[in-house]
Amino acid sequence: VVVVVVVVVVVVVVVVVVVVVVMVVVVVVVVIVAVVLVVVIVAVVLVVVVVVVVTSPFRRVQPASNRCTTTTTCRVVVVVVFVVVVVVVVVIVVVVLVVVIVVVAVVVEVVVIVAK
Repeated sequence: VVVVVVVVVVVVVVVVVVVVVVMVVVVVVVVIVAVVLVVVIVAVVLVVVVVVVVTSPFRRVQPASNRCTTTTTCRVVVVVVFVVVVVVVVVIVVVVLVVVIVVVAVVVEVVVIVAK
């Protein structure tokens, strides 16, 4: 009886450890993929915006603006503001993704452990 109990406990512990390790690996992989995707998207968007802002006359982009003294200053300000906004949004999205992934992984682990 004792041997059976020990074997069962060992098997359960091994299964739990394997599940936890797999979950951690999955979470890490998903986070890496998400970060890479976000970086690629941000890079593409930034390139497009910079090209559009720099190549197009600024009057078309912001016709009602009298605050800007030179078009170059305006372009720089617009690009900087856009970059800051994009970075903030990306950081928020990544944090939310990571939190959701971790919560899901923990719930799955608990369910698996309870089911055993």
